[in-house]
Amino acid sequence: QVQLVESGGGLVQAGGSLRLSCAASERTFSGYTMGWFRQSPGKEREFLATITWSGATTYYADSVKGRFTISRDNAKNTVYLQMNSLEPEDTAIYYCAAASVGGGIRYRSYEYDYWGQGTQVTVSS
Repeated sequence: QVQLVESGGGLVQAGGSLRLSCAASERTFSGYTMGWFRQSPGKEREFLATITWSGATTYYADSVKGRFTISRDNAKNTVYLQMNSLEPEDTAIYYCAAASVGGGIRYRSYEYDYWGQGTQVTVSS
């Protein structure tokens, strides 16, 4: 069982930046594809970004492409989401997720096996 713990959320003004971190408990973390999602009240969970086990391949939703960057440090069992040029529409709970099956990119929530508890990001105008 992989435990994922997000951190780094908070309140930021529009145009600002935040870096989210997701620490995994499992030493086999390096074998997992990792992803970031978010959910706002009344909306479905939205895919943001994914990264393969080696970090060689990443994939982004159009809504965040060019503003958000996903990365990972397998030595620290941690995946990151650098968020720049934040907008009030980015306000949501942000979740990281781990996919243990297969090695390619994953952008559908049902493809992920483990989820963190989420961290709140609020962007003020």
